[in-house]
Amino acid sequence: MFLIKGFVKMNKKLPKIIVIVGPTASGKTDLGLRLAKKYNGEVVSVDSRQVYKKMDIGTAKPKGEWKEGVYEVDGVRHHLIDIIEPDQNFSLADFKVLVTKCIQDILSRKKIPIIVGGTGLYVWSVVDNLDIPQVAPNLELRNELGKKSLNELLDMLAKLDPETSTQIDVHNPRRVLRALEVIISSGRSFVAQQTKSEPLYNALQIGIDVSKEDLYKRIETRIDMQMQEGLLAETEMLVRLGYAWNLPSMSGIGYRQIGYFLQNKMSLAEAVEKLKYDTKKYAKRQLTWFKRDKRIVWLSNINPSSFEEGFIENF
Repeated sequence: MFLIKGFVKMNKKLPKIIVIVGPTASGKTDLGLRLAKKYNGEVVSVDSRQVYKKMDIGTAKPKGEWKEGVYEVDGVRHHLIDIIEPDQNFSLADFKVLVTKCIQDILSRKKIPIIVGGTGLYVWSVVDNLDIPQVAPNLELRNELGKKSLNELLDMLAKLDPETSTQIDVHNPRRVLRALEVIISSGRSFVAQQTKSEPLYNALQIGIDVSKEDLYKRIETRIDMQMQEGLLAETEMLVRLGYAWNLPSMSGIGYRQIGYFLQNKMSLAEAVEKLKYDTKKYAKRQLTWFKRDKRIVWLSNINPSSFEEGFIENF
């Protein structure tokens, strides 16, 4: 059938997982929930921002409730959501440890892990079993590097680690800073340390692709809704609790732009327009990242209710 056509077959002895990727606001959350209900699955979030507690609206967390220590959305268990405080360090290496344990737990209960998210490196760490550099955060170095502009950081990275500078998301200050931290602290290239081990899972990767026009409309609608739901109030609450603007959690899309208003750098209307513009740019980068992986089966203008019966069984 059309969904399986083009799927790269892997070792059938490996446990199966479903991976849903795509740009922000494309419908990943809804599709993951539907497939989890249909195929006895549980959702694992691979989102670098939904891990933070207290940050709900700006990270577009699915609305659910905690039941006996488990976050449930419409009766389906969701994992790796609300697991750390906004001022705690959380690296790709930390994520890899947690996600591996989580997936094994789901499989042990005879359920299908459904990996959902748009953080490309997090997804690859699962699908390709990346070996992540175990370099501890260096707060003193981070503070020093944080005083430099993104262009200055990129120039440093090009000189110190040219291999990484050609492969990293150069628009993501956190990734650039982390790459510099690794090369300076360990003397070894950030990218070169991200080697692959044998795959742990047989992964069916489903990409949700929507037209640029439709995607941009969805992004604008989502942000308008976030403002109505209280994104401004949520950001003000985080500031009152003492979370600084230079934290990775607070410098992410959503809180950073609202921060421009709270710091009197923009009007609220300008901040919201900036948020929409930056989110569209981010969505474009996400698509560019995922399109490089030829194993992903892309579905255009998907209607989750139109899935044919049996496609999971055939994989």
